[in-house]
Amino acid sequence: MNRKTLVLPTVVGLLAPVLAACGGSDSGSGGGDAIVVGTTDQFTATKDAPAPLDPAYSYDVGTWNILRQTVQTLMIQPKGEGDPVPEAAESCGFTDSGNERYACKLRDGLKFSNGDAITAEDVKFSIDRARAIKADSGVFALLSTIDTVETQGDNEVIFHLKTADATFPFKLSTPVAGIVNPDDYDKGKLRDGFSVDGSGPYTLKAETDGDEMTKAVFTKNPDYKGTLDVKNDKVEMISYADADEMGTALDKGDIDLMTRTMSPEQINKLSDAANEKNEDLVELAGLEIRYLAFNTTAPVVKSKAVRQAMAQVIDRSELVSKVYGSQAEPLYSLVPASVTGHSNSFFNVYGDPDVAKARTILEKADVSTPVKLTLNYTTDHYGPATKKEFEQLQKQLNDSGLFDVSIQGTPWESFVPAERKGEYAVYGMGWFPDFADADNFVAPFLDKDNFLKSPYANGEIINDLIPESRREADRLSAAKSLTEIQDIVAEDVPILPLWQGKQYVASSDDITGTAYVLNSAATLQLWELSRGVSG
Repeated sequence: MNRKTLVLPTVVGLLAPVLAACGGSDSGSGGGDAIVVGTTDQFTATKDAPAPLDPAYSYDVGTWNILRQTVQTLMIQPKGEGDPVPEAAESCGFTDSGNERYACKLRDGLKFSNGDAITAEDVKFSIDRARAIKADSGVFALLSTIDTVETQGDNEVIFHLKTADATFPFKLSTPVAGIVNPDDYDKGKLRDGFSVDGSGPYTLKAETDGDEMTKAVFTKNPDYKGTLDVKNDKVEMISYADADEMGTALDKGDIDLMTRTMSPEQINKLSDAANEKNEDLVELAGLEIRYLAFNTTAPVVKSKAVRQAMAQVIDRSELVSKVYGSQAEPLYSLVPASVTGHSNSFFNVYGDPDVAKARTILEKADVSTPVKLTLNYTTDHYGPATKKEFEQLQKQLNDSGLFDVSIQGTPWESFVPAERKGEYAVYGMGWFPDFADADNFVAPFLDKDNFLKSPYANGEIINDLIPESRREADRLSAAKSLTEIQDIVAEDVPILPLWQGKQYVASSDDITGTAYVLNSAATLQLWELSRGVSG
């Protein structure tokens, strides 16, 4: 037996790994066969979403993890977490005291993977393109504080912001700010299909079956210039239909590593010291959250009292215990507990679950009971336990006698278009942050052009509190504004947070670098992987 488990700290800012397993070692080399990674993420080009890998459209953790290997950004999240550092840029920084002018100097010798030199104009083209296309994924909103992009010569880019935004360096580290070649990407149109051309650490070859990408083959880019130390020559990422199929592939040796999303049962089995397989399980810090979102104009949940009553009835601790065990924690705000600016606003307002209090809320608003509604969830995007989670939510709400709840599961490729068209009154979603700052747990849901297409709009949040929080370069100083936002959300309940989760990676025990293959925002860092000597 060669069983080791590595547990990494879960507090943002304290994420220096303890390398206690062979999977966490930096030993090994980039030679040998391709490292094969399994995932349950599905990559589909549909009529509603024909351009899943275009940086101007992509806005989910799976497709972003393709782009982060292939498309370079001016800034990047460092290996050990913390503030972003220059990547395609040699240097970046605010040049004024008001955090409204941000300048970057490009690294010398940057090239796209086809050999074309990268200039400041290419950066401007890429950023302006995403802002102009305004894809219905809503990803362009990450660039909403930009007023104009200016170039000076071939190597300097200056961003003039509409308002102060201390989080702007983080936004330049996300794939929507990825640098693309004007020869490959139309200025006013998305690029359909699965081709990606950039200047990142790898080039991509997509293997497809009809409208689905079944395998992504990442080959080390010889022209890459940046901060990353690429420890392998090739990585293949294979999509599996479910966690069981992926787990079988690891057991058989068909893959070297599996990542999101494993089932709770798989994780428990791999954690068992009696496991005789030569596989390593790594627990990593995570900032994933799950929540219920509401179409606040839908008749069944238009009354704030209905949403408040649901918040009063749902027992997060029981939900987590029965579905996820120690792999998740109850969440009482949109902002995870380990992120600066977190407040337990929902617990402060509702306390422990209480059916009598929920009944009073509904009676005072003259809402007839039981309230009949459907909870919608996606069957194939957030892991195999999602159905069980929604069955538990259904049971809790129905057992109160105040609700008559049914549940409906839908594949992701159909779920997303329906959600964006406002077809669901209540639906379950997950969030993997674009960057580890409280702003990214409130603005994407509550600001103008929010990615949920939510009709909920609170003027105080949009016009005052979000801008106030962004003016604070010291994020501790932003806590007051952020707490006020969270308190308003707990009162109005346009979104109902449920839990935050941990992350896990399982690998054969000759794979090294697993301690860093996922950061807290669920970013795959495939360049960290290599093969070493079994420990």
